[in-house]
Amino acid sequence: MGFLGILEYDKLDHVPATVLLTDRPRIGEITSSNAPLKHGTGKNADIVLVPQPSDDPNDPLNWTTMKKLTTILIVIFGCTLYGAVIAPLLLSAVGVIARDFGKFIGTINNLSGYMLLVTSCMGPFVCAISRKYGKRPVLLVSSLFAMIGTIVGSATSSYKGFLACRIIQGAAISAFESLGVAIIGDLIFLHHRGYFMTIFQFTLGVITNLTSIVTGPIATNLGWKYLFHIMIAFSAFETIILFLFVPETSYNRDPLYDIDEAVAAHSLSMGNSSGKAQKVETEICPESMSTSSPTPRSYPPKKTFTQELSLWSGQIYSHEPFYKLVLAPFLILTNLTVLWFVLITGGLAVLLVSTSMVTPQIFMAPPYSLNPAGIGYLSTGPVVGGIVASLLVGSTGDPLVKWCAGRNEGVYEPEYRLLGMLPSVVAGAGLVGFGYATQNGESVYVTATMLGITIFGIVAASIAASAYILDAFRSMSSELFIMNMVSKNLVMYGFSTFVNEWMREEGPVRVFSIFGGVAWALVVTTPVVFFWGKRYRGFWHGHNVLERLKIGTHAEF
Repeated sequence: MGFLGILEYDKLDHVPATVLLTDRPRIGEITSSNAPLKHGTGKNADIVLVPQPSDDPNDPLNWTTMKKLTTILIVIFGCTLYGAVIAPLLLSAVGVIARDFGKFIGTINNLSGYMLLVTSCMGPFVCAISRKYGKRPVLLVSSLFAMIGTIVGSATSSYKGFLACRIIQGAAISAFESLGVAIIGDLIFLHHRGYFMTIFQFTLGVITNLTSIVTGPIATNLGWKYLFHIMIAFSAFETIILFLFVPETSYNRDPLYDIDEAVAAHSLSMGNSSGKAQKVETEICPESMSTSSPTPRSYPPKKTFTQELSLWSGQIYSHEPFYKLVLAPFLILTNLTVLWFVLITGGLAVLLVSTSMVTPQIFMAPPYSLNPAGIGYLSTGPVVGGIVASLLVGSTGDPLVKWCAGRNEGVYEPEYRLLGMLPSVVAGAGLVGFGYATQNGESVYVTATMLGITIFGIVAASIAASAYILDAFRSMSSELFIMNMVSKNLVMYGFSTFVNEWMREEGPVRVFSIFGGVAWALVVTTPVVFFWGKRYRGFWHGHNVLERLKIGTHAEF
């Protein structure tokens, strides 16, 4: 049994994703056996870089810090616009839009539901294209679609035109909502991923609520069409900076450098269940890691800025048939840990979005009788709750896993990331409390606080679970985040067809008590993954359904 009760898997010498993260607590100095491995700098000089960067100047892991940050921030800005703003853009004004079109609120919400349906249907194809041709062309085309859809929304005056707008926008959401996390895995070493995962989940979870605070007053004072007018400028700006400053992040790296995915470790001392050091000898030793290699591999010169502007890098990142790449996101659900991740993060997100769908219905009616601006201001509670969760989990995540690795003789287990799930237990309480508060006509400050508690728990869960699954199964990162997006949006579409009517018939207490119960049921499954996750990682290595079907989920070298 490992540190904190994580159960070992004794059928493999080394379980994939279990890595030597730090030298200092284990041996006090870097020994000859692990000296060839590249380490961090400064205060992270004892940290082994996972994955190991190659000697290729075009390897994204070798980009400068400024270039990595610029790339990630531009992609996150795109995720903000297309993953966190477009979908809830009209939520605070849905009552006014329904009145203008002479429709029921639920009918207008269905438009966003159709958008999410298109997003889900696009997911597998976005994954396949990005795996084969890279992420840059997919992101550029998606951003262009978003801008076109927004222009349509700005110009239309009919319900059918509005429907066309949301469908076109839906085609743009898929790439930004799913590939953003995979790009973090392309650029960032394991010991820093927690910070960037926090920013990404903050964008999807918190900015979604901040959107209503901004859009509500705009819709009230200028009209809801101005939301589209303003969005055009931001979409155009994102498309331009994406083209100029986001090169291709996919890279055909020799799999020997992916020491987090290897079955054998780089001659490192692994702690066994008795706590004693056990030597694991391996054959993994790429030329840049070994001083004995007589013929180091030659690499092409560093690409110029102009060369990186190419819409497509010219490389094929996967030689799998296209139909296999389309099927891969569905087949990864045969991995029970991935299925758990999809259920818990997608399920909690659906509960949050469903709450947003019924909020205008509740607060436009007496005793609240709020206008779009007032409904938007209700999101202050969720924004504060999301910020607190992001600061808490983001500031403690990476230091916590480093500490755990130090106590585990320097060996890092991805399951340590799940310690960040502890605050998520409050999400269910917030949902139940919101239901009782709204049905009893409590103060808007009380209801906003309940929403803040809910988003606090959901954001904490999303950050921790996403960081865990990226570290545990990085080779499937594109597929698993695509599948998460597909399933989540499909369920959201389903909820958009009945949740408003359900709320009208059953009332807030009944609906949100069920929501709260579902949230608790999802969260309490976490200990199973924490304690048995390593065993399952080892089991999956020998029973990988995709490998048996000869479907690759990683770039071939």
